[in-house]
Amino acid sequence: MSERRSESGFPIKGVYTAADLPEGLDSRLGDPGEFPYTRGVYPTMYTSRPWTMRQYAGFGTATESNARYHQLLRAGTMGLSVAFDLPTQMGYDSDDPIAHGEVGKVGVAIDSIEDMRLLFDGIPLDKVSTSMTINAPGSVLLLLYQLVAEENGVPGTALNGTIQNDILKEYIARGTYIFPPKPSLRLVADTFAYCRAEVPRWNTISISGYHMAEAGATPAQEVAFTLANGVEYVRAALAAGLAVDDFAPRLSFFFVARTTLLEEVAKFRAARRIWARVMREEFGAKNPKSMMLRFHTQTAGVQLTAQQPEVNLVRVAVQGLGAVLGGTQSLHTNSFDEAIALPTEKAARLALRTQQVLAYETDLTATVDPFAGSYVVEAMTAEVESAADELMVRVFDHGSAVDAIEAGFQKREIEQSAYRIAQEIDSGERVVVGLNRFAVDEEEPYEPLRVDPTIEAAQAERLAKLRAGRDNAAVETALAELRGAATGDDNVLYPMRRALSARATVGEVCGTLREVWGIYRPSDRF
Repeated sequence: MSERRSESGFPIKGVYTAADLPEGLDSRLGDPGEFPYTRGVYPTMYTSRPWTMRQYAGFGTATESNARYHQLLRAGTMGLSVAFDLPTQMGYDSDDPIAHGEVGKVGVAIDSIEDMRLLFDGIPLDKVSTSMTINAPGSVLLLLYQLVAEENGVPGTALNGTIQNDILKEYIARGTYIFPPKPSLRLVADTFAYCRAEVPRWNTISISGYHMAEAGATPAQEVAFTLANGVEYVRAALAAGLAVDDFAPRLSFFFVARTTLLEEVAKFRAARRIWARVMREEFGAKNPKSMMLRFHTQTAGVQLTAQQPEVNLVRVAVQGLGAVLGGTQSLHTNSFDEAIALPTEKAARLALRTQQVLAYETDLTATVDPFAGSYVVEAMTAEVESAADELMVRVFDHGSAVDAIEAGFQKREIEQSAYRIAQEIDSGERVVVGLNRFAVDEEEPYEPLRVDPTIEAAQAERLAKLRAGRDNAAVETALAELRGAATGDDNVLYPMRRALSARATVGEVCGTLREVWGIYRPSDRF
């Protein structure tokens, strides 16, 4: 019988005993809500309130997505998570030739403040928490959100939410970057400074391992490369003149939850411990909130199958369980049909109900960190921590996370892991129920959600009306101010906000920055 190994590569024993516990366990654990936060970032965790239940949604037009958000809120979701279409993610308007065929397909199309008004029509922005999965133009979408909130009498000081704004992982695993890394990091630092002054409750970045995991990263790689990117963002903010305890409490993270439940729980606990140590020892953080690794979790889309899609309901429940046992602050559970198409309304509701069952029908919220002291989980936590520490050293041997990205280190490591996983699935060594074992001869029919193909023309018509009805001289003046700030050292978010308020489009704002900063191509050196 071959030796069973974890996703990160260390051997899994058939039996664990007290002899497997790491040395100095008490100091490695601490109490919940205290350094090194292994047991959770808050003393009471879910015993006083459950995690925030988010559902990632957005498709077609802003009006269609708004209807889905209202449906989710009625179903009991506690926070919204916005998916944007590919043109929006890349900073192009819906009528740009490069956007043809992609408008509204994988998320909602947002071209201007008018679309943002429709997207959040009737939603109390001072009462909901909104997460926006947007990176290169993250600051643009945040400003549109703030402007719409202010139009509805909600000041920036009352807004609560997150923009992903994690550009480094785009160069490693996802690819929706616009500018070269140096100006991209400057934009991130400008966003930190702007939000500290104008939107102080906003989480300015969600440093993401999720997309690296979806590309094939192991749990140890996911932790190491994500935290290394976090170090790079901290260094960029410090270089811009910000004090660590002024911005670090608003940093947040984003991880995947796989079906390998025990190692996933260990991964989350190890990540908290490493980050707390790095922030205190390397950056001299004094504020306890600067050392807390707060994170959102999404269940693993890459592990869903188009074959026998109902089985995904079971996978998602197990993955969600791992996230909760690992101490997540918010959770999105994937819909069972996401391997086929955008989720239907019923599938999205079932995904939310999965979280509600975990929160209200189990005893998971009765106690903090129920796996603390477990022979296997404590041993695995130490294994993941050690492996991630070693990988972080290898990243920084290149000089910085950016230097390692330039050398292709993280991408190469992830690709090797992805190739190994694919080989294991193809050979049958890694069982995927319904795919390479327990398959059926004939699948039941399924009717996916379909996006209206006329959306692109409708968005183009809206843009034409917007440009014809606005004060174009005011727009040009505001864009010129943005160009000047981008050329110099001023914070670009203030002139960007004035341009968006004058009804400049997302594409026009990003295009102005492209003129100054250029665009990044993988063959470039930076």
